[in-house]
Amino acid sequence: MKTIINTKYVKNIFATGLLLFTAAGVVAQEEEESKKVSISGSVDAYYQTNLSASDTTPQSFGSSFANELGFALGMANIIATYEGEKTGVVADVVFGPRGEEAVGGYNLNQLYAYWNVSEGTTLTMGRFNTYLGYEVISPVGNFNYSTSYLFSSGPFSHVGLKADFALSDDLSLMLAVMNVTDTNNNLTGAYSAGAQLGYSGQFLNFYYDGGEALGFEIDYTGGFDLSDEFFLGINAAYADNEGEGFSGAALYPQYATSDDFSIGLRGEYFSTRSDLIEDDPSVLALTLTGSYSVDNLIIKPEIRLDSWGNDVEPYFDADGAASKSLSSFLIAAIYSF
Repeated sequence: MKTIINTKYVKNIFATGLLLFTAAGVVAQEEEESKKVSISGSVDAYYQTNLSASDTTPQSFGSSFANELGFALGMANIIATYEGEKTGVVADVVFGPRGEEAVGGYNLNQLYAYWNVSEGTTLTMGRFNTYLGYEVISPVGNFNYSTSYLFSSGPFSHVGLKADFALSDDLSLMLAVMNVTDTNNNLTGAYSAGAQLGYSGQFLNFYYDGGEALGFEIDYTGGFDLSDEFFLGINAAYADNEGEGFSGAALYPQYATSDDFSIGLRGEYFSTRSDLIEDDPSVLALTLTGSYSVDNLIIKPEIRLDSWGNDVEPYFDADGAASKSLSSFLIAAIYSF
C-alpha cells in the first residue's frame, strides 16, 4: 500500500520546530546578555627628581609608592568582571612595583565574588580593597599621584566577608568580618571586624583586630562640591594599638579650569605616636598636582614638599647633611582602559 504524506502537516511541523528553535535561541541570547563580561585596567609610569637634594642619594618621603628617582614604573593591572543577574565576580591582577608593594603576594589586588541578595543588600567574599581612607591603590582613582601618610599607614586590602546595606537613597551601612589587615591567610587564628556608616557621600569607618596588627582605627572620608568647578575632599583618621599608632588629617581642594585640566592641592598633617618616644614626630606634607586628560591618557605634573617637626631629620639635603624637609618634582603618565 502506498503511504500518502500530508505535505501541509509536514510544513506545519517544520514551522513549529523552527519557531521553537528560534525562541530558544532568543531566550539563550537574552540570558547571555544578562551576564556581562568586561575587561578594564590601567598602566602608569613616571619621572621624578629631587629639588632640595641630589638624585644620587636614594631617599623618599616615606609614604607608599612613587619612591624611585629618574624614570620609573608604577603598575599594570587588568580587571575582569563577570556580572550576572544577581551574582558576579571580580578579578583584579597587578604587576609592577606599585602593585607588588600593595598586594603582599599572589599578584592579586582584588579577587571576590558577590551576591545581590536583595535590592538593598549585597554580600561580598574574597579579597577587596579597603573601605578606610580617601585614597586608593590604583592611581586612576586618586587626584594626586604620590600618596598620603594616612593612606600609607592604614590598611590596603582585606580578605573576608562583608555585607553592604542600602538603607535609603542617602544612608548606607557596611559590616565585615575579615582576617587581620593585609593578610591573605589566617595563620595566627585572629580575625578583625569592620564597619562603615555612610550618609550623602560622607563616610565614618571603623576597624578593629584586638591588637594583632593595626589595632583600632576610626576614619572619616568625605567631600563637598562647593561649586561646579571646585571640590573639597576631606580625610581624618586616628589609630591606636596599645599605645602605638598615628593620627592626622588631610584636605584636598581641587579646581577644574576646563573639561581637560584640573589643579589640586593635598595638605596633610600627620603624626605618629608611641609610648617609647617622648615627643610624637609629626610632618606637614604639601602636594600640588595638575591633571591633564587626553582621551584615556592622564598627565600629572606634581610638586611635593614634606617637612618634619620636633627635630626629626629623616632626609638629606643637596650637601648630604641631615635635613627635616624634602621636596621633589615628578610627572606621571596614567592610561586607563
